[in-house]
Amino acid sequence: MATDSQALNFNISETDVAHDPGAWHYVTHHDMTTLMAAFTLANILHTDSKPFEASRFYRLAFDRHSGSPTEYPRPESLLQARLLCLLKAGHTLPEHELAELYALSHPMGDYISGIRMAWTNGAHAQALQFIGNAYESFHTGEEADCRYLEVALQTKYASFAPAARTIPPHLYMFWDKAPPPEIEDNIDYHETLDGLARFKTYDRDEAADLLYDSYGIEARTLFLESRHPAEAADFFRVHAIALHGGWWLDADLRLRSADSLASTAEHQFFITPNFYVHNDFFGAIPGSPVLNDCLLSLYRNSYQHRNLFIAYKTGPGIFNRAVNRMIHRNIRAPQPLSMLISPPDRFSDAVEEFETPYKLVSPNWQTA
Repeated sequence: MATDSQALNFNISETDVAHDPGAWHYVTHHDMTTLMAAFTLANILHTDSKPFEASRFYRLAFDRHSGSPTEYPRPESLLQARLLCLLKAGHTLPEHELAELYALSHPMGDYISGIRMAWTNGAHAQALQFIGNAYESFHTGEEADCRYLEVALQTKYASFAPAARTIPPHLYMFWDKAPPPEIEDNIDYHETLDGLARFKTYDRDEAADLLYDSYGIEARTLFLESRHPAEAADFFRVHAIALHGGWWLDADLRLRSADSLASTAEHQFFITPNFYVHNDFFGAIPGSPVLNDCLLSLYRNSYQHRNLFIAYKTGPGIFNRAVNRMIHRNIRAPQPLSMLISPPDRFSDAVEEFETPYKLVSPNWQTA
């Protein structure tokens, strides 16, 4: 692979990027001699479902790493991404590279080895045992959280006890201030929706007051310091549902009917096709242990990783991590927890999107 890496150092062709338009545009408009250039190109190819080509550039980035503990991305992160992409492409892992990864990070080595067990041999339960909680070596919401959940859902460990309580049929939303017409219409729709026992939309001031009253000054301060309204909504939703119990729905989604809130579990979550846990629609009982775990990650990220990508810092990532921790505990000993994890089609059965012109003029949360 070193020879391959050296060749890519000086001569990247369209074939090397599988004729991917976005990747080739990046190559022709950037200095490709740096670690970050190779890493960014690998990410583009990975996102565009070209894992083998991505694997080569993750390796190139790895080979360019100085070894300094202050240079990011860390070498172990680059190497595990390379090996994961090789698995996605259906290639056999080079054992010497897996050994390299183990030397850098034993948990990441276990993660890759476990994913290989699951994907190559279908040994899902064995893979979970092998991976353990290796996802803790990653930021919340990185792909390791998704791949762990993907494997776990093929096992009995993602099944939990019957419900002692059920989720209250109460619905909560947040909009920071002055909702645009399409959001006002959606709020009006839910205010008159038959069968909804309680519906409440919080604005920024109301949310700040609730956080201060129920969680204290730190919660309010972190909420008010949010980089974007989407991050503020993320921060608030976990606190609100952990306190009240009930259902959260983003203001740019619409319930198809109040029957969507009928659940026989203490927690109901929905996953995307790529095994992210939706945080835009979910339900939980008051005092939820899953949401309490979300709060742990939320505060840790707010203090230690303030500028982390929003989806990882406060968004679906903290839900993935909390669900994974519950499953990991369930492997060790059956947990007195009722949790239902529903597939993507159930999400679209329950809620629908609608036209949201405001997104064309509002700052994008993904760049915050």
